[in-house]
Amino acid sequence: MKQITAVVRPSKVDAIKDALVAIDVVGMTINDVRGFGRQKGQVERYRGNEFTVEFIPKMRITTIVSDDKVEAAIEAISKAAQTGEIGDGKIFITPVDEAIRIRTGERGSAAL
Repeated sequence: MKQITAVVRPSKVDAIKDALVAIDVVGMTINDVRGFGRQKGQVERYRGNEFTVEFIPKMRITTIVSDDKVEAAIEAISKAAQTGEIGDGKIFITPVDEAIRIRTGERGSAAL
């Protein structure tokens, strides 16, 4: 099993959710986050004053998938999130040793 964490534009969350559901990936956690990468913030104007927003609002999507669905999930997220502009986001993959469904006690892939 692998944990897939994607940090993406807030406007792309629904498209990513739909793309993952279409390939039978169910269950995900979404968090509002802020940060910066190569974009290094952006200049905004408010009432004639300029100021720099150093931490850009993003969404972090986390899901756990079985090893056989990892590549399909990465491709689905990438296609749904891509605009071709700086700030599209990143995808991180980490191994998951164990998953346990609390309600039933199921373990491993069955718990997903």
